[in-house]
Amino acid sequence: MDENKTGINQEIDLETEKIEPLASVRSRYAQIHLKSEGEKLVLILPKTSAGETSQDWTDILTGLKYYLRNSGQNCPARTPVHLQANDRLMDTRQLQAIATILDSAELPLNTIQTQRRQTAVAAATMGYNVEQMRSSPTVFGDEQPLPSLLAEPLYLKTTLRSGVEIRHPGTVIIMGDVNPGGSIVADGDILVWGSLRGVAHAGFRGDRAALIMALRIDLTQLRIAELVARAPALNSDRIEPEIACISEGGIRIIGAYNFSRTYTFKDKVGWVEKR
Repeated sequence: MDENKTGINQEIDLETEKIEPLASVRSRYAQIHLKSEGEKLVLILPKTSAGETSQDWTDILTGLKYYLRNSGQNCPARTPVHLQANDRLMDTRQLQAIATILDSAELPLNTIQTQRRQTAVAAATMGYNVEQMRSSPTVFGDEQPLPSLLAEPLYLKTTLRSGVEIRHPGTVIIMGDVNPGGSIVADGDILVWGSLRGVAHAGFRGDRAALIMALRIDLTQLRIAELVARAPALNSDRIEPEIACISEGGIRIIGAYNFSRTYTFKDKVGWVEKR
C-alpha cells in the first residue's frame, strides 16, 4: 500500500512540474522583451531589483528560453541582437550565457548597451560592440543630467578588433591596439596606449577641444566634433606619440612632446601655438 501511495505521489509531482510553467510562466517572465527595430532585435532585460539572488538570474535565463521557444517565429534567424542591459551589472559569464541561448535560436549577440562601466569592459573584452549610456537620475526623477558634463572615463585593457565599435558619453582610454575596422566614438577625448587604426571620433557632441592621442595614429578616418579627415593625409612618419586636434587648417596630427606647453585652445580656431 505504501509503495502504491509513493508511486501516486511521484506521478502527481511530475504532472505538477509539467503544468506549472503553463500556469505562471507569463507573469514570472513578463519582463523579458525582444522587439524588432529596423534590421536588428533589441533584447531588454529587467532592471536589477534590491536583494536580487542567483535564482533571479536563473529565472531571467529561463524566461529568455521560454520567450524564444514560444515567439521564435517572430525572430528571423541571423538577425543581430542588441542587448539593453541598462543598470544591470553583468560579467563575462552572464553575457556568455545570454549569447549561448540566443545562438541556439540562430540569433547573434552583436551589441551591449549599458549604464555600467564594468559591464562595458566585460563586453568589449569579449569582442562585442559597446554603447555605454548615461545613468538615469536617482534623486530627482524629473531632473535631466546636464549635457555639458561627461561621464566617467571608460578604461579598457584590450585590443579592439575589426568590426567592434565602442561608444561612450565621456573619454575612452584603451591599453592596447585598435585594429583596422575597429571604431571608437567618444563625447570626450580618445587615448590609445598602442596603435590607433580604423575610425575614431572624439568630441562627438560638438566639443572642438577634444583630442585623439595614441602612440601611433594610422587611421582610416578621424573625426573631431563636426570635422572629418581621411587617410592618407593623416598618416605621418613620426616616431613619437601623436595627438590629433582641431587647428586653424582643420584636423592635424602633431607630436605629443610638450603639447600642453606649446599649444593652447581658442574657441574660434582650435588648438594654436602659444605666442
